Amino acid sequence: MHQSVLQKQIVEVFKYIDSIDFVDLNENPIVVDCTLGYGGHSLALLESYPHIHIYAFDRDEYALSLASKRLESYRNRIHLFHQPFSHIFSHLSAQVCSRIKGIIADIGVSSMQLDEVARGFSFNSPLLDMRMDTQQNLTAAHIVNTYSSHALENLFRSYGEFKESKKLAQLIVERRKREPFQSCFDLSSFVEQHFRRQGLHPATLVFQALRIEVNDELGELQKLLDSLSQTYDKGYLRGARVGIISFHSLEDRLVKQNFKQWSKSCICPQETYKCECGNHHEKGYILTKKPIVPDSDEITHNKRARSAKLRVFEYRND
Repeated sequence: MHQSVLQKQIVEVFKYIDSIDFVDLNENPIVVDCTLGYGGHSLALLESYPHIHIYAFDRDEYALSLASKRLESYRNRIHLFHQPFSHIFSHLSAQVCSRIKGIIADIGVSSMQLDEVARGFSFNSPLLDMRMDTQQNLTAAHIVNTYSSHALENLFRSYGEFKESKKLAQLIVERRKREPFQSCFDLSSFVEQHFRRQGLHPATLVFQALRIEVNDELGELQKLLDSLSQTYDKGYLRGARVGIISFHSLEDRLVKQNFKQWSKSCICPQETYKCECGNHHEKGYILTKKPIVPDSDEITHNKRARSAKLRVFEYRND
């Protein structure tokens, strides 16, 4: 049975919710699961804390259908939405927002998507797809076979941090003139032929870059962070905790930077000699000076967990 990364740690992060005193039984605290996947985090929270309700989002319709079956016994306490996490607050009423005490997001592709070869994520897949939402048009095949050499170079350098991005882009453009890339297996084999293996499979960072581009992962994450900040500014999320799990440095950097900005008391421009803003603008507090990472046991049982990092922020309650 698939177990979500850092599941025990997520349960511990939101343990405080169980002690919140809600006088009215209809006012149970809400946790928003921005990336439901197979429902591991939501299931663990529902099992651990009998008073919470969960509003869960995912843009992968297949994942939602599987999670719905897995969470059937908790159907009275969970509400499912087929939407990307950047749109969550446009689907939640003011009454719901006023009860939110936790937000979790597990950013990136799930093990379930990687393991399903028909989804076109894995090195051996007969497709070159990588769409989390299969209803969207942009695929990895379109990117590899139509983007210019310059665009591919920027993509592999910015999103994959691939050291020889220019060489790879040129090789891809030359090869597709003869024959377009049709499958993940074709692309991963091609990369392996031209670049040496240095620990990771040489196509790992290439696939990362393509997946980020196909699903606009960094853009979606920034939209989520912006919507959280805006929702707090409207008077909601008081005392709520935000836990975000990322799997590569670009995502983690984005989360770290936004949490740091939210915790700033003074928001005056750096060149300001003396504070003029009132020095009381912090939205809350960073609870993880260093990110929470999987222990050795979890990594032993799930190699994909080794790069996971969890950062937690708590909004002010005044």
